[in-house]
Amino acid sequence: MSVEFRPITKEEMERFYYVAGNALVFTQNPDTGNSMQPELTYCAFEDGKLATSYAEWPLTMRFNGSSALIAGVTFVGTLPVYRRRGYLRKIMTDRFKILYEQGDRAIAALYASRAAIYQRYGYAVVSTQSSYNFDPRYLQFSVPQDVPGRFRELADDEFPLLVEIYRHFRVDKTGYIHRPRAMWYSGVLATPLTGGRLNKVVYQEDGEPLGYLIYVMEAPPGGNGPGPHQRLTIRDLVWLNPAAYRAAWNYIANMDLVNHVHWGRAPSDDPLPHLLLEPRMLRKTSGDGLLARIIDVEKALPQRHYDDEGTLTFEISDDLCPWNQGRWRLETSTEGSSVNRTNEEPQVIMPISTLAMLMFGQISASEAARMARMDVGDDGILPLWDKVMRTKYRPFCADSF
Repeated sequence: MSVEFRPITKEEMERFYYVAGNALVFTQNPDTGNSMQPELTYCAFEDGKLATSYAEWPLTMRFNGSSALIAGVTFVGTLPVYRRRGYLRKIMTDRFKILYEQGDRAIAALYASRAAIYQRYGYAVVSTQSSYNFDPRYLQFSVPQDVPGRFRELADDEFPLLVEIYRHFRVDKTGYIHRPRAMWYSGVLATPLTGGRLNKVVYQEDGEPLGYLIYVMEAPPGGNGPGPHQRLTIRDLVWLNPAAYRAAWNYIANMDLVNHVHWGRAPSDDPLPHLLLEPRMLRKTSGDGLLARIIDVEKALPQRHYDDEGTLTFEISDDLCPWNQGRWRLETSTEGSSVNRTNEEPQVIMPISTLAMLMFGQISASEAARMARMDVGDDGILPLWDKVMRTKYRPFCADSF
């Protein structure tokens, strides 16, 4: 038996989609098409046949007011007959080394079919996403608010307006992607597969666009009886002021023929549960969102913005990326930051996965200490860590990749 690890060729693309699709049980969206490029893949071949698929999108992600180029890991799968042979572990360790040596992508991120698979490789859950399923009749608010503007339909040729509003919305966020045009049209603007109708509306005050709502309307099978039976699925909701957010829900509440609203990917700090008279009727559920892996500590940490000054010393353990192991000194200010090796005693000791959670703002250092995800010499240092690593918003990514 011979085993080889390499990018696929153009002629092997059909097999690549077969392996990934079989392992993950998915079908291609017609709007997405065969969009992966061979040079973005790195796969395992057994006796010349593709056994494990793997690819990375070159993406740019927001980090608390700044941005960083990341590796968006995707299409990961192994056919059942080739499992438990260490192919994915080899791919991961190879890619970590390659990315480190290339030096332009110090962070990898992905959505996991099972988080347990990737936490073995130093990934950590760095965002939480919520899901709502509710009857719009329960969109009643505990505190009234005037909405001075109104929604209007968005024409197909107004795509640049969507992009501009989204850019303003994401600027201070953590985890949001800089969407290339292809991501828009394979994601929130993709043609519905079930015959639903895609709708785009923009909120304006005195002609100024301050938010938008993208949603799909569907009439589920068997819904021809008396009463409302339509389903509204939110694709994307963006707001630049509180009035735009409230206006979006007022707009949905006026959908008299809708009895089911679904928002499958809401931020964990979304305001709606704190505004409604009956928040339990949202039937809110939560689960892991993004998983991320720091490839290069020295290059990754300075790429996010810090809102406070501080000097943090820490020791990292990282079996798969030995260049990350050891003691580091992080100096931050609102003007920039730097990370360097140090011989100083570390204030805290932690694995690389905990550092990813702190970098994204998924948990605070105090929470990490209480969870035993880090060892702390003196608890008095934790308030400084909490202040320096805090993000303006909870981490979240609105897009699949």
